[in-house]
Amino acid sequence: MMLETMSREERLYRMRHSAAHIMAEAVLEMFPEAKFAIGPPIDTGFYYDFELPRALTPEDLPQIEERMRRRMQSDVPFEHSELPKAEALRQFAGQPFKVELIEGIADEVVSLYRQGGFVDLCEGPHVDRTGQVPPFKLLSVAGAYWRGDEKRPMLQRIYGALFETQEELDDYLHRIEEAARRDHRKLGRELELYTSSELVGAGLPTLLPKGATVRRLLEEYILRQEREAGYQHVYSPVLGKVDLYKTSGHWEHYRDSMFPPMQLEHEEMVLRPMNCPHHILVYQAALHSYRELPVRIAEIGTMYRYEKSGVVGGLSRVRAMALNDAHIFCTPEQIKQEFAGVMRLVERAYATLRITDYSYRLSLRDPADTEKYVQNDEMWALGERVLREAMQELGLPFQEAPGEAAFYGPKVDIQIRDTMGREETISTIQVDFHLPARFDLTYIGEDGAQHRPVILHRGVIGTMERMMAYLIELYAGAFPAWLAPVQAMVIPIADRHAEYAHKVRDELRRAGFRADIDTRNERMNAKIRDAQLQKIPYMLVVGDREAEAEAVAVRTRAGEDLKAMPLFQFIDRLQDEVATAMDPEEAGQGAGVRG
Repeated sequence: MMLETMSREERLYRMRHSAAHIMAEAVLEMFPEAKFAIGPPIDTGFYYDFELPRALTPEDLPQIEERMRRRMQSDVPFEHSELPKAEALRQFAGQPFKVELIEGIADEVVSLYRQGGFVDLCEGPHVDRTGQVPPFKLLSVAGAYWRGDEKRPMLQRIYGALFETQEELDDYLHRIEEAARRDHRKLGRELELYTSSELVGAGLPTLLPKGATVRRLLEEYILRQEREAGYQHVYSPVLGKVDLYKTSGHWEHYRDSMFPPMQLEHEEMVLRPMNCPHHILVYQAALHSYRELPVRIAEIGTMYRYEKSGVVGGLSRVRAMALNDAHIFCTPEQIKQEFAGVMRLVERAYATLRITDYSYRLSLRDPADTEKYVQNDEMWALGERVLREAMQELGLPFQEAPGEAAFYGPKVDIQIRDTMGREETISTIQVDFHLPARFDLTYIGEDGAQHRPVILHRGVIGTMERMMAYLIELYAGAFPAWLAPVQAMVIPIADRHAEYAHKVRDELRRAGFRADIDTRNERMNAKIRDAQLQKIPYMLVVGDREAEAEAVAVRTRAGEDLKAMPLFQFIDRLQDEVATAMDPEEAGQGAGVRG
């Protein structure tokens, strides 16, 4: 089949797959003793894994690229052949990774592809000739365990990007640069938001004062929204007996992601991976009538999950996380009403936080997976039907995703896209008929008999850590004024203006704002530049004229000069800006469901 007649997806697959083989050939030319493993196409290009005599450096990549381009210019064909398994083992005798792959093939004949003098174990497909491979760029080198097993050799993985046109490639490379500029790990250091220490451990970041301010503001915002929506807030312990998680089912279905238990006297305790068992016990602490339902229990609850050290990093993948968590105990008839209430909270919060690029995913079970999911067909059918109908009645577009449900029930995930277009789940709503039965939860119905409530598990802004990571990148560190760790920096022009500068700062603090003063022995322009680099929304310059008039000369972090204005006028301006950003009704005017 000609490339032109194929779908774009099929063309790119073949091109990227072919580029991986060409890269392997180039690397083996540079390092004849190299051991090569696998090299598949991926969504944006390709990679190949190697065991090499030395660590690659960024300077090696242009050399590999040049060798690849020479092979493409030679325009040799990709030739397919087959060999008996025994003969293939002899041919790849010096390549242990290939030998392992061949030994795992059930057939007695293996498939090979050749371009020029390079032969690789491969089932294809490829383009017809090396000259058909379009523009590409080698991006980076990373470590990767052979077959993803941390007990196997660590290999060097070379990543490349490849698209059909130079314009598409340039656009992708621009997005990579923009993502690097916004990387929350880089900005977290530069803006003094958080730090990590090997003495504390991987996946356990420490928020510095500025980062703690951002988290506190997020917490205060969502707690206020929840109080207005009728939630009751609790504090519950981060530890629980193993028996608690055996009752909930987490021990059976989630144990691999939990920290090991601790033996305390005659009890086995574990750090909780979820808050729901504790909230269920809150519900159980009193008898409930149908007249009280729904009962909405909420907490910024810290949880611990044993993520492997190779995947933790920054604030987005951590081992200790504080979830904006809540559990709604309601009657089956109240599910859709409560679901709609949660969706209103999500929409309002996203509008306030300026999150616009998101979509909805209905996460369902995989009926064939009897290990991951609770086996109760009737329960699953009911839960999935109720959520699907609730989404349809609200007019929210969604995609269905089998295999993405929680072990005890289906859920709706709000998928947020980052600068690179990658999706991650921040907010989620789960319907649960399973845990009420496990804990024998009841309420007294209108008929005087005991009935089983339903639990809605929900997180509006997710974990504080992941939301902070997302917002740092969304704003490129330039938080809106209401969320900025420092809202205004007062900058005296000369030492004699320090007294008035302190007065300005104190007035701002009395008005409830977060203000600092820069009294360093530096030039005014240097102080302004440093405040801009710290992404502080406003710089208030004060000199003789400002002191005499009780005014401030206002500049923004974007470089705009707002000129001098009375201090009280600036305070009014900042109050209006913050109030407008945080007012749910005002913010809601810009909200909308994103499909």
